[in-house]
Amino acid sequence: MFDNDIVETAREVLELCGSKTLKIATAESCTGGLVAGALTEIAGSSAVVDRGFVTYSNQAKHDMLGVPESTLRQFGAVSRETAEAMVTGALAHAPVDLAISITGIAGPKSDDSQKPVGLVHFVAASQSGQLSHVEKQFGNPGRAEIRRLSVLQALAMLKELAKKEPARG
Repeated sequence: MFDNDIVETAREVLELCGSKTLKIATAESCTGGLVAGALTEIAGSSAVVDRGFVTYSNQAKHDMLGVPESTLRQFGAVSRETAEAMVTGALAHAPVDLAISITGIAGPKSDDSQKPVGLVHFVAASQSGQLSHVEKQFGNPGRAEIRRLSVLQALAMLKELAKKEPARG
């Protein structure tokens, strides 16, 4: 189902987090749960993956993750501010150590003339206070490719975040 790059990176994330007893949650919009899907494709992932929030609509971002409506109005769903609020909400609503959020425009066309297809914001954060943001402009290689590249980016960010975290328990 997932290509070798995604499977290998997901396996590395799971092994690293498992060795440190770290739990993960995802908060996904444009990827529609693919990051959680890639992680849970691997046997034994339940030792690391706690839950995934698929918050495709603004209402879901607000209801499930507590993203302020004012943030969505002022900055839009595809913004650093919304991605940060999503990851903060995931950490607040799940008993996890690490979380990743993804929000972007996968296409084939933009629903916002101010933001191009292929713009994706990622935020990885930990309960210990680490937070990193990456903005990618993938261009328009097609919806499936934008989503695939987004999954790889999110997994890479989780891996880097996990490396910096101390072991639990």
